[in-house]
Amino acid sequence: MTDTTAAATVSPHDQAQILAQAMPYIRKFHGKTLVIKYGGNAMTDPALQQAFAEDVVLLKLVGMNPVVVHGGGPQIENALTRLGKKGEFVQGMRVTDAETMEVVEWVLGGEVQQDIVGMINRAGGKAVGLTGRDGAMIRAQKLRLIDAQDPSKELDVGQVGDILSIDPSILKALQDDAFIPVVSPIGFGENNESYNINADVVAAKLATVLQAEKLLMLTNIRGVLDKEGNLLTELTPNRIDELCADGTISGGMIPKIAGALDAAKSGVNAVHIIDGRVPHAMLLEVLSEQAFGTMIKSR
Repeated sequence: MTDTTAAATVSPHDQAQILAQAMPYIRKFHGKTLVIKYGGNAMTDPALQQAFAEDVVLLKLVGMNPVVVHGGGPQIENALTRLGKKGEFVQGMRVTDAETMEVVEWVLGGEVQQDIVGMINRAGGKAVGLTGRDGAMIRAQKLRLIDAQDPSKELDVGQVGDILSIDPSILKALQDDAFIPVVSPIGFGENNESYNINADVVAAKLATVLQAEKLLMLTNIRGVLDKEGNLLTELTPNRIDELCADGTISGGMIPKIAGALDAAKSGVNAVHIIDGRVPHAMLLEVLSEQAFGTMIKSR
């Protein structure tokens, strides 16, 4: 059943009730910034892509200021495979030598970004693609990655960046002109070198700098799960430490949780890791009491 068919089965009275129930949330978040980390199935499934674009445009039309930060791991992996190169990860971070960095730049800053921009524009929005180089937005340095097994060792993951500072002025200018920024997680160093930065980290830092009302991180799972596969609807710093220590939180989830917690501690009012496989999950998260994932609390 398509969305149009489903909508046709809802009576005018029920449609009015649905809109009325959204009103308090529209009023509450009007003029507020929402940073959205876009990744996972929502980026690769055509129906979910359309639902995501429609959600972003609707949030903008009702007076909110969405900022989209996207990943692109599968697309980078496909491009590397075509070049006969195999991707390598260390503690959830992609090892990025000079050749891989070139691929990252043209895949994220070109192919993936422009797909998302076009998708939002087709849904009726006015999206603009940016990398951290635009407007000197994201200044970075080489990431010093400490070995999780041996803290005395430092792991070299190449041109992976650690954010030094973010200048949000270009984003604010675009928001004021009714545009929707779409940010690729690429930064630049003091010698104009490029850095591949984890998209979850960029989203979390942007949310902090922009004093966002919400940080919404779309994932391929229901949220953070315990060892039995049960959804953890809320997480505190102490609980996160326990889950990292026993291996429940590992791999790519580590930077996601770390960034989310950092944003929550830095004043972002609500941080949600939500199930991007559910159509319109983001819209339901913002405009209703319905939740589709895990909320990260600062304490």
